[in-house]
Amino acid sequence: MIPSANLTMVTEFLLLGFSNLQEKQLILFPVFLCLYLLILSGNITTVTAIRLEHRLHTPMYYFLTVLSVSETFYTIVILPKMLLNLLSVLRTISFTNCAVQMFFFLGFAVTNCLLLGVMGYDRYAAICHPLRYPVLMSWRVCGQLSVFCGIAGFLLSLIMVNLVFSLPFCNSNKINHYFCDISPVIRLACTDSDTHEFVIFILGALVLVVPFSFICISYISILRTILKIPSMEGKKKAFSTCASHLTVVIIHYGCASFIYLRPTASYISNKDRLVTVTYTIVTPLLNPIVYSLRNKDVQLAIRKVLMKLNCVSVSDTIILLV
Repeated sequence: MIPSANLTMVTEFLLLGFSNLQEKQLILFPVFLCLYLLILSGNITTVTAIRLEHRLHTPMYYFLTVLSVSETFYTIVILPKMLLNLLSVLRTISFTNCAVQMFFFLGFAVTNCLLLGVMGYDRYAAICHPLRYPVLMSWRVCGQLSVFCGIAGFLLSLIMVNLVFSLPFCNSNKINHYFCDISPVIRLACTDSDTHEFVIFILGALVLVVPFSFICISYISILRTILKIPSMEGKKKAFSTCASHLTVVIIHYGCASFIYLRPTASYISNKDRLVTVTYTIVTPLLNPIVYSLRNKDVQLAIRKVLMKLNCVSVSDTIILLV
């Protein structure tokens, strides 16, 4: 413990980001900007297509809409600041803004984990209990599950952020990351943080392990049911409704587990930043791509939206010319 008389309390943090790639930052900016615009356009297009296509007004696509909205805000919390820092010499963030960024980042991240678990249950109900599916996944139940995911996500986020920022921060203020994540921030605390880290680790394990275990149990039941289907065509059709969800789950939980299911002391900056880029940029981008590429109904709905947009743009052009 440092004597209190020698403490200089931190009022702002310095985000080092990709400072080790100084010469490549001007290249990284347009790359990340394009990816960010693709994430926004992809998720907005997916949500719009599902909203406009009545055939997609089912629980599965309802949860996909909620997930797309959540992931859009999830990236808004991180990427604009990261892009700005790539062009800035002074990459500072105030103590309060750092806490706010961490709160919203964790809130949407935990919500996404829980939503993926709920989507696994939806597939289980649809394939294993098709006759009871309208009751098991009624619109009321869907609404309650999505609200639960959001409330639980931000409640857990509030607890974790409070644990991190209740610690004293003094002298060192350099965050070896491109946003205020738990591990690089808590390492700057100038007091023993073992208890706080242990509680955060337990909460992180619950957030990742419980929904993932639930998904695994759901898919074991789904696999058993699919194997009982007599026709090969029926088996393919049943499995195709799960393939997109499984792809997103494996990437999302794989990357998140690598970062959060280990002690803070084992944090390896360069390697972790690469993995973090995967689940903060690639996963939100992958979600609309995977679901649209593997689903003909979504593809058709997106085509309809694009055709309508083209018709509007053409009509606007004609009016302007006239």
